[in-house]
Amino acid sequence: MKIAVYPGSFDPITLGHLNLIKRASKVFDKLIVCVMVNSTKKPLFTTEERVEQIKLVVERFGNVEVDSWNGLVAEYAREKNAVAVVRGLRALSDYEKECQMAIINKKINPDLETFFLAASEKYMYLSSSAVKEMAAFGADLTEFAPRELIDAIEKRVSGR
Repeated sequence: MKIAVYPGSFDPITLGHLNLIKRASKVFDKLIVCVMVNSTKKPLFTTEERVEQIKLVVERFGNVEVDSWNGLVAEYAREKNAVAVVRGLRALSDYEKECQMAIINKKINPDLETFFLAASEKYMYLSSSAVKEMAAFGADLTEFAPRELIDAIEKRVSGR
């Protein structure tokens, strides 16, 4: 069974993330979407909330699981017998950073490959930070975030 891990902070998950999940789930037997703890970011949602939100929007994919991890993705992948890490690329700056991480992950876990997926043209500009910024100014999020999560994002951003 070919298992892949799609790690990220997913704070919040966007339609761009969901597009990558859908595409990667067609390539691998099992895809684990893993909410990673990033000590350099101040998250809008707790790790547990993000896991639950992602579970809600990926339940239609039979081979996608959701988990969280507070450590190195290469070690998580080894523990889960994953053969690949899935990473999305939006711009050239993403490529440079992701190549560096792929090399580091390979040194930690020599059996792990990195599977790069180019962002769909529709989502090339989209990030969780952009969704939070738009929500803070009351923008319509229907083209950027899963419909099931828009109310939660708007409430959290506005402090309600």
